[in-house]
Order: sequence, then C-alpha cells, then structure tokens
Amino acid sequence: MHSSGGGSGSYSKGMAMELGDEPHVLVVDDSLIDRKLVERLLKNSSCKVTTAENALRAVNYLRLGNDTLEGTVSEVNMIITDYCMPGMTGYELLKKIKESSVLKEVPVVIMSSENIPTRISQCLEEGAKMFMLKPLKRSDVKQLKWHLMKCRN
Repeated sequence: MHSSGGGSGSYSKGMAMELGDEPHVLVVDDSLIDRKLVERLLKNSSCKVTTAENALRAVNYLRLGNDTLEGTVSEVNMIITDYCMPGMTGYELLKKIKESSVLKEVPVVIMSSENIPTRISQCLEEGAKMFMLKPLKRSDVKQLKWHLMKCRN
C-alpha cells in the first residue's frame, strides 16, 4: 500500500501516480442519492472521495475564510458541487473558492439537473472548469479524470 505522506521522495510524479497516488475529490450535494452515485463513479475510477451534504460543510472542510488555517486541509485536487442547495448554492461556493488565495487553482465542476444556459455561462465565467447535467454517467467521469490529470501535471 502506497501512502502519500513521507517516503523517500525518489519517485517521479508519473511513478507516484502508478503507485496509487489517487486524486482527491470533494463532492458537495444535498441529495444523498446523487452524492452516493458520484462517489461510486469516482471511486470506480480510482479517486479518493470526500463528501459534504451542503456548501457550508464544504466551506468548513476546506477552511475557507479562515486565513490562519486556510489550505491546511489535506490536498483536494477537484471539487464537484451541485448548483441548487439550501443555505448556500454551488455558485456561491464556487465564488468563495475562487476568492481563496490557496484554493483558487483547484478545478471546480458544477452539476445540476436543470439545463439553464444563463446559469451555465454564469458558472463558467466565474471560473468553473465544467458544468455537467445530472445524473452523472461513466462517460462524464472520464472527462473529469482528464481534467484532473491535466491539472496535476
């Protein structure tokens, strides 16, 4: 079993990937069914997954807005969030992430069951990497993995 902590440091980045250096994805969705579906699809594609049932939990997990702790969370390589959630929308979460000096480079993918062009363009303009329609399919995950690998190299 390969652990990402410590080590001799003699691996090249490509070699570390082969040894099970799984990309870490944070999935934020108020729907348990959608959260579990995305989590299963990602785990089947060799990703480490952390889930949050709303944007406020995600903000706490990412330590957003807490300048002294910001970025001390275990590295997240991608954030996938639902658009429509109570309390704070995925769009508001996206804006918070993009305002963070530590997390602004982390790719954010917005998903929604509603295909609203103005909403999609608004999210992409604010810095979202992709906008995907729910429910996610295996082909969507292939696209996500491509973005993950591109962002990590």
